[in-house]
Amino acid sequence: MKFVDEAYIDIAAGDGGNGCVSFRHEKYKEFGGPNGGDGGRGGHVFAVADPNLNTLVDFRYSRRYEAKRGEHGMGSDMFGAAGSDITLKMPVGTIISDAETGEVLYELLNPGEVLTIAKGGDGGFGNMRFKSAINRAPRQKTPGWPGERKNLKLELKVLADVGLLGMPNAGKSTFIAAVSNARPKIADYPFTTLHPNLGVVRVGPEQSFVIADIPGLIEGASEGAGLGHQFLRHLQRTRLLLHIVDLAPFDEAVDPVAQAKAIVAELKKYDAALYQKPRWLVLNKLDMVAADERAARVADFVKRFKWKGPVFEISALTREGCEGLIQAIYQHVHAQQVAEQAPVAEVDPRFSGDAAG
Repeated sequence: MKFVDEAYIDIAAGDGGNGCVSFRHEKYKEFGGPNGGDGGRGGHVFAVADPNLNTLVDFRYSRRYEAKRGEHGMGSDMFGAAGSDITLKMPVGTIISDAETGEVLYELLNPGEVLTIAKGGDGGFGNMRFKSAINRAPRQKTPGWPGERKNLKLELKVLADVGLLGMPNAGKSTFIAAVSNARPKIADYPFTTLHPNLGVVRVGPEQSFVIADIPGLIEGASEGAGLGHQFLRHLQRTRLLLHIVDLAPFDEAVDPVAQAKAIVAELKKYDAALYQKPRWLVLNKLDMVAADERAARVADFVKRFKWKGPVFEISALTREGCEGLIQAIYQHVHAQQVAEQAPVAEVDPRFSGDAAG
């Protein structure tokens, strides 16, 4: 199963400035000669691999990028200034291909890697370039060369930063639709989600994370029952798991605590390392609980579930509490990204626990 984030952009490098035809005019120097300068180079378009980004969501809001053209040449031997370059920040692992032919042009594989994806046009020659012993007063000049223009497809094979766990009908699809750009199928019957839905949650400019709605797990999923076992592997690279619980099930005979414990048991049985990942409890569907009963029901659930971690109370349908949860998630994911990029200090073997003596 491939999970791909993609976007299409148009880029244009700057055109080169035109050369200038000019002659030196000074008193007592009737034949000053040509002094028209060259045009300036057009701006380049660069792509840089930014390890702080993990989605292409910003390129869906702004699709056209143009570098500045070079200035024209001028008299008095003055060359035109080069146009300003532009740099596009992209996630590490972005594949850049031609949108029309599908040919892969570039790949950003290493953090900080910089590639020139559109070259600015060279400036044209002024008439001082054409001066010779034969042609003492040239009036030739050349126009600037056009910059490269490309229609590009950006593709990124994404891994979710946040995975959603929960029984069928816990409200995972509603939650991901409320906070991201994903539009999963939503219905009142179990197993609405037949395949994973990945959504990009945009917190701010160049601030986003990927959230995955995993098909509902049921008891026995780790042995192959239900649908969720096919996609549990995708959760192994996530930085955070959200355990979404339906606090107001339609069937009063259903105990949310028993369902939540079944999910945790399946998670632990499938992969102990996955079980040890940071996990937050998200109590959903509070809009279906009377306001004066919410506090008591939440307290009762937390007590019987014996939960000591973070607890968030939301209604994915009305979006109550979702904004605070999203901000908390982003801070957690960003802190982990920063920690992963921090250089590891070298330990002097004389002070390490493995040193002899």
